[in-house]
Amino acid sequence: MRDRIKRLFRFRYIRVTTCYRAILIGMSGLAVITGASSGIGAAFATALAQRQYDLVLVARRADRLRESAQSLAQTHGVNVEPFPADLSSDRDLDHLANRIADAPNLDLLINNAGFGSRGKFFETDLASQDRMHRLHVLATVRLTHAALKGMVARARGGVINVSSVAGFWQAPGNVSYCATKCWMNSFTEGLAQELASAGSPVKVQALCPGYTRTEFQDAAGLSTEHIGDSMWISAEEVVSESLRGLDRGKIFVIPGWRYKAATFLLKYTPRAILHAAATRQQRRLGRI
Repeated sequence: MRDRIKRLFRFRYIRVTTCYRAILIGMSGLAVITGASSGIGAAFATALAQRQYDLVLVARRADRLRESAQSLAQTHGVNVEPFPADLSSDRDLDHLANRIADAPNLDLLINNAGFGSRGKFFETDLASQDRMHRLHVLATVRLTHAALKGMVARARGGVINVSSVAGFWQAPGNVSYCATKCWMNSFTEGLAQELASAGSPVKVQALCPGYTRTEFQDAAGLSTEHIGDSMWISAEEVVSESLRGLDRGKIFVIPGWRYKAATFLLKYTPRAILHAAATRQQRRLGRI
């Protein structure tokens, strides 16, 4: 009798599991993109819609999200959900984390929301510094945790944390930005090690672009007149390199050969020289 019950339970378990997997196979993969209304986030949305991902687009600007969602859905025939949210707000962050945790077909999370600022830390508005740390650090922690639980259980998926080459050094007038991006690089590398040690195929990536042609500089009030044309890269190029790197399982992706070379040289440059060079550059750019 006991053996019959065990066989019956095992049969039902297999049927339920098989049906559940069949449902997942029939679903399109879902990608959640924060900071999706412009720049790198918008470029990710277009590239992933072309790959036939369904999308959840997250940003504060609801009007632009709706326009983008409608355009992508009509052009690529995918489901696109606009999700207006301010991720520096605990309420909006919790709402999105729950949406991510409840998505059985989540394949990709892109933590792209962020902003820059200018001015010395001790002279700037504390509220903006607090918001930056909430957005770059706490939102990344909360959303990544919500995503990885399901991804690891399903043995598939990936997380891209949009960091910066600024995360490889420090610069006066840019202290919190460099610090939060440095944290993001370290966090991503640690997650990669942890997932590998657990035998999980889930991938994580720190995407570290340099100067990218977006609204970022204007929003931060940063001058770009002293930055040569050769230093700029398009958002589409950044996204293309990121997705190629994700397909190959690269943990750090640094778009553009100039930035690859610069970050390589940073490893072997004495800190005193780096500090002097960073101060000189920030003064030349009028940021301190």
